[in-house]
Amino acid sequence: MVNYSQRQLDLSFSALAHPIRRGILARLATGEATVAELAKPFKVSAPAITKHMKILEEAGLLSRKKDGRTHHCRLEQKRMKEAQEWIEAHRKFWNDKFDSLERYLKENP
Repeated sequence: MVNYSQRQLDLSFSALAHPIRRGILARLATGEATVAELAKPFKVSAPAITKHMKILEEAGLLSRKKDGRTHHCRLEQKRMKEAQEWIEAHRKFWNDKFDSLERYLKENP
């Protein structure tokens, strides 16, 4: 199993735990967007969106580039890929365990 920074995984999964942040990342998966564009579908205040953006930035899931007063955001796929690989490794582990249990139960009715 690949070793990951526990702190980084905690930050990533914590950031992914909120539906607004998942929505922001889903939108960024289609391409770069401004903070205003990302905030538009959500009925929350500007400070709330800013807080969500900071959490995503701290987790390394998005980056922000300032152009005058406009902030352009993009998805940082490296951290998403690390979380996906961690999930995949654990999925494989548990699938192997369940397959083993199934074989045992078939052999020992």
